Amino acid sequence: MANNTLLVPQANAALDQMKYEAAQELGIAIPQDGYQGNMTTKDNGSIGGNITRRLVQLAEQQLAGK
Repeated sequence: MANNTLLVPQANAALDQMKYEAAQELGIAIPQDGYQGNMTTKDNGSIGGNITRRLVQLAEQQLAGK
């Protein structure tokens, strides 16, 4: 029961792309089938933290007018 509903459903593809880019930068392999249940909590948390940092950085740049 995920409560993380996207306000803009079209953003799902962009978030997935960010997930794969973040994992690649961190050297974490995401299974080809997309199922992350067998990945460690540390790896999933690292990917999520990296995505959050990127989203905050993008928002700061938008607010600064860049």
